[in-house]
Amino acid sequence: MTTFEEIHQFFRNPPPFYLNKELAVCYVVAVLLRQDSYGTELISLLEHEYPTYRLSDTVLYGALKFLEDKSAIAGYWKKVEGRGRPRRMYQIVPEWKSQAQEFARLWYDYAGNSVVSPSQAQG
Repeated sequence: MTTFEEIHQFFRNPPPFYLNKELAVCYVVAVLLRQDSYGTELISLLEHEYPTYRLSDTVLYGALKFLEDKSAIAGYWKKVEGRGRPRRMYQIVPEWKSQAQEFARLWYDYAGNSVVSPSQAQG
């Protein structure tokens, strides 16, 4: 049985919201417009920049595969300082940059973002 106190507690400290694939695709594109990145970094950036959101490995790698299959991003291997093995880094394909900005804007609008988007930073 739920109590009113439990309802208040839920809103005081809501559980994190896990992104679905559509949101994950837009989030990944928004980050990759700022910088090349790799899987675990994408997950920790989300938790740091958007504390109420989470991203599961399954959804993230599904989004990355989708973007790679659509030739929107490309992966390459890079040794990351302080990490053991090389990481699979991802970057936006140059021809896809303007489309990427459109999807990044969807993410920023959805997340009600206080972080400046790349297009605002360059303007």
